[in-house]
Amino acid sequence: MSSRPTETTQATPAGGLSRSALLHETALVLGVSLGASAIWSVLSIIRKVTAETALSAQTTAMNSSVTPDRPWLDLAYQVVGIGLALVPVLLALHLLHREDPHPGASMGFDLRRPGQDVLAGLGLTALIGIPGLALYVVSRELGMNTTIAAANLVDVWWSVPVLVLAAAQNAVLEEVVMIGYLFRRWAQAGWGTWQIIVTSALIRGTYHLYQGFGGFVGNAVMGVIFGWLYTRTRRVMPLVIAHTLLDVIAFVGYALLRDRVGWL
Repeated sequence: MSSRPTETTQATPAGGLSRSALLHETALVLGVSLGASAIWSVLSIIRKVTAETALSAQTTAMNSSVTPDRPWLDLAYQVVGIGLALVPVLLALHLLHREDPHPGASMGFDLRRPGQDVLAGLGLTALIGIPGLALYVVSRELGMNTTIAAANLVDVWWSVPVLVLAAAQNAVLEEVVMIGYLFRRWAQAGWGTWQIIVTSALIRGTYHLYQGFGGFVGNAVMGVIFGWLYTRTRRVMPLVIAHTLLDVIAFVGYALLRDRVGWL
């Protein structure tokens, strides 16, 4: 075990920033992104569990049309929403760029190892996806989760491409911010490896609470697995690939099968 850092070491751990400045920075990045989502999700689950309707009888709609009667305007809404959701990613990379000219490459958010990253991503998709689906079904049957309506766009030619883009946006936002950025900043602030992994995973689970308690547990476990793997590989790209595939399967699969499979 390493010795306790001295006050001098703690004063400027990264790029001239003090430990408190690093933690304030991460709080602000979370505050304009997934941390805000976590707060809204806590309020959402309180509203749902205190409603007269049982949690398992409620439906959580995702990827919904804004103007279903005007498809081209709806497409604009969807594309703009996806683009704006990626601004926190650019912010995190910009903040890291002050001390690192290539922050994306440093966290493995690049295309240097496409074959290995794709294979790792496929393996993670199976590892997370199959138990995750089982957890969703069981938690809903136990009354701990809402029914997830994962895709509610109008039936037009662009609905599947937009769902794929939404899946990729979720993956890039969550993995770059929650793993690549936070793991680096919190380590620079002196946090231990498992303190970082567990904190990130709990935040990940919390911003999925709007789905129910099954959504919290499943995503928190996913966060632990992803976080542990990142500490071993220092590559975000396999996590982005796996997360994208998981959401594509959920979004597009729901859109294609909702009228054919009763338990969805």
